[in-house]
Amino acid sequence: MALTSDQLAARIAHDIPRGAYVNLGIGQPTKIADHLTPELGVILHTENGMLGMGPAAKGDDIDADLTNAGKVPVTELPGAAYFHHADSFAMMRGGHLDVCVLGAFQVSAHGDLANWHTGEPDAIPAVGGAMDLAIGAKKVYVMMTLFDKAGRPKLVPECTYPLTGVGCVSRVYTDHAIFDITSNGVAVRETFGTGLDELRHHLDPTLALQCATETSGVGRG
Repeated sequence: MALTSDQLAARIAHDIPRGAYVNLGIGQPTKIADHLTPELGVILHTENGMLGMGPAAKGDDIDADLTNAGKVPVTELPGAAYFHHADSFAMMRGGHLDVCVLGAFQVSAHGDLANWHTGEPDAIPAVGGAMDLAIGAKKVYVMMTLFDKAGRPKLVPECTYPLTGVGCVSRVYTDHAIFDITSNGVAVRETFGTGLDELRHHLDPTLALQCATETSGVGRG
């Protein structure tokens, strides 16, 4: 059965390395913060100037002056630090983040990312810090639904929307499956309520999906 966004967020949290410095993109990726336990030692960075962000704030914990980049009220963990927006972007561009998790409109088989504009005349562009994160983080993960509202695949041979970054995505987490972007092609790492043959049927055949165990250097972990 396909995963809900909360279930997918928990699955991604499971894969984030202990002690990693991580940025969670606006939208669904922010849910990952709710599934990171303190013993993991993961330090969350938010581009509006904070290290040590905790889960989303609720009830009496809500402070209108304490939000993430998506303006969602958040909590702070012991040792949290605040800094200028420019310093935050210097961290992003300087390779100081181990992982970032971004949403996407499309990801290509080559790891190209399109997540700021659909190109439609009435669409509102929203690049934010995504371009900086895409080139600055050591690993770029994407959290998205596998299909858009019209049923079209969002994992594609080539992006048709304006690009955010080229060859930057290493792994794609979706409600139906997890995919690794490798030098040998797109590898299916794990599936949820579907099989490899079914994925091949619904996605572009030129993606030439493989099992992760069939690609060099890729395996579940």
